Amino acid sequence: MEAFSQFVGHVDSMIWSMVLVLLCLGVGLYLSIRMKFPQIRFLKEMVHLLGAKEESENGITPFQAFATTVGARVGMGNIAGVASAIYFGGPGSVFWMWIITLIGAASAYTESALGQAYKVKNPDGEYMGGPAYYIEKGLKCKPYAILFAMVAFLGPGFLMPGVQINSLVTVFEEAFSVNKILVGAICCVILGIVVYGSIKRIAKIAEMLAPVMCGIYIVAAVVILGLNITKLPGILGMVVSSAFGKHAVFGGILGSAVSWGVKRGIYSNEAGMGCGAIVSAAAECSHPAKQGLIQSFSIYVDTLFIGTATALIILLTGTFDVCDGAGNLLLDQTGGIEAGIKWTQYALMNTYGTWSGKALAIIIVLFVFTSMTGYCYQAEANIRYLTHNSKLAVNICRAVFLSASFFGAIVNADAIWSMGDIGYGLMAWANIIAIALLAPKASAILEDYEQQKKEGKNPVFDPAKFGIEDETGAWKRK
Repeated sequence: MEAFSQFVGHVDSMIWSMVLVLLCLGVGLYLSIRMKFPQIRFLKEMVHLLGAKEESENGITPFQAFATTVGARVGMGNIAGVASAIYFGGPGSVFWMWIITLIGAASAYTESALGQAYKVKNPDGEYMGGPAYYIEKGLKCKPYAILFAMVAFLGPGFLMPGVQINSLVTVFEEAFSVNKILVGAICCVILGIVVYGSIKRIAKIAEMLAPVMCGIYIVAAVVILGLNITKLPGILGMVVSSAFGKHAVFGGILGSAVSWGVKRGIYSNEAGMGCGAIVSAAAECSHPAKQGLIQSFSIYVDTLFIGTATALIILLTGTFDVCDGAGNLLLDQTGGIEAGIKWTQYALMNTYGTWSGKALAIIIVLFVFTSMTGYCYQAEANIRYLTHNSKLAVNICRAVFLSASFFGAIVNADAIWSMGDIGYGLMAWANIIAIALLAPKASAILEDYEQQKKEGKNPVFDPAKFGIEDETGAWKRK
């Protein structure tokens, strides 16, 4: 097992080199500038669009797509992932998480708008789409599209699910002293019941659970902020100074702060990976820009709200260690508590009492449950693309997904996190290049939306206007 952990760790470091970090930052900044920072200009519009009443028998509502992607994004990346970023990159990594969120929201708009624009209607009458579709139809490169679809099955379908289950069984073992394998088995059974349903069932569940789990967790963080408000200026100063290598203790790990901040920021919000585009394509709306803007807002909810809540819980309570690149502890104040989900759990228990550790375990179930159902749908959508909607292939995909999920309950955390990083990294490499190449199309779609809004219209999309063929009638309206 140690040899396996070392192998996946090596592959992880190769994929998540500084080249990928700079590529994600660079493309996000390029898209932001090209479209005049839509993630800021349209903030009010994003909130308005969440309440849009657009629904049909073939799709899900914009809010359901938002809730599904938030549910998929809000998971262990927001809790254990933030903790690991602080451990390896210092408090400054939180600053770089904020930066990748701000500019990554432009990437989220681009991929989600493209996912909508190039969506298709499958034989069952449901909408499908995502990077594989806009790579094939937009870039006219079928081999590239097939490569992405394979990577997008490998990531959400096999490499990434174990991270969620591993963290869940860890926090349950700490809170209730129950066997990890038993908890993992029960979770996989419940997941199996859900994932053998359709995207509409997943969307309905996410619509109910996502607001609840986010709300409870943010309230807990706000209370901790109130109790430690006098520490806030010092904590923010430490975050900013260490982000630029100017903090006395953490100044030597500037590269780690940038790398881990971007890495865990993308792990948390999935901006530029293509995950949001897959779910966005299933929504029913009159114009792709609407879903693109909604998904930009989901990035804010994920990292600026949930991720920052975790950072505040950990930093304000002093429940964190930091190590340098060589693995030497620069700050040791947790008494040897393993970096990850336990940091947040201990911080809550020290603030609210031991009952909060059990409460967090219940909240984690909601985080993990919605993340996992989102992962399964993403993997399934790409298997449908590769096999032309083969029902046998879809069922095999679901079985592989459930097996990989259970794998997370029996493998050590380091190996599981490295596997998850590999899955995210491969998808980021494949998708970020595609959306950079398709930026002119995404920009034109946004300009069309703006123009129709200025004319007082409810924007309606005409794919022919953008040279997009609608062979399956996905954009034909009554």
